[in-house]
Amino acid sequence: MLISRTEDMTRLCEKTFTPKFSSFLTEGEAALAVKYLEFIGWEKYLLYGGYENAARVMMGIFPGYDEPRENDFPIKRVKLTGRNIGALTHRDFLGSLMALGITRSSVGDIVCLDDRVYAMLTESAAALAVSQITRIGKEGVKCVLCEDESIVREDRFSEIGGTVASLRLDAVLGTVLRLSREKAALLIRSGAVSADHRITENVSMQLTEGVVLSVKGYGRFILSEVGGKTKKDRIHITVKKYL
Repeated sequence: MLISRTEDMTRLCEKTFTPKFSSFLTEGEAALAVKYLEFIGWEKYLLYGGYENAARVMMGIFPGYDEPRENDFPIKRVKLTGRNIGALTHRDFLGSLMALGITRSSVGDIVCLDDRVYAMLTESAAALAVSQITRIGKEGVKCVLCEDESIVREDRFSEIGGTVASLRLDAVLGTVLRLSREKAALLIRSGAVSADHRITENVSMQLTEGVVLSVKGYGRFILSEVGGKTKKDRIHITVKKYL
């Protein structure tokens, strides 16, 4: 269904000469959509989730003459504040949005900070949230549109250190997931692994510092540091797992 929707977007884009946008996609969905666009040779597209390094993103498909721009995306930022907002969780905010009849695909990332929360929403979902949300659980909140404030997500990580024979995907993944290289390779070939929103089945793909890996059933990781070599010529790596 995702491939079919992506195909429809490209056809409409070609027919109307206007950009077309998906709903919010998971990392796996975004990776699959990108793989399809690469297969058909469509070059003018952009993934964007309302702020830098968002996990849930929209896909924008643009005409050949147009340059993809983040400002074109139909994403609205909503800011929620309240006296005890730090006591609420991501689940509380998402549940309140769902209770209004807003679908999950209309909700991007929800960024929870100590004194405020930002939610990335479609235009219709944002209008509904701003007009209806005054409480979340037992806490009173203020919900407003917020377009100009910069958003920096305060991610929490656990850190994994190790050494690898090379920076091949199967070698790094085996070390990170505590799997044999053979089992890591099977996982990659099954289509369960994406690197920077792109599904890859290439076990020998060479990784670089900063690449984000998503693995179905295991979570999301970033290769945060590539260090020097050991006496046995193995490479020190540090990987952070998103919590």
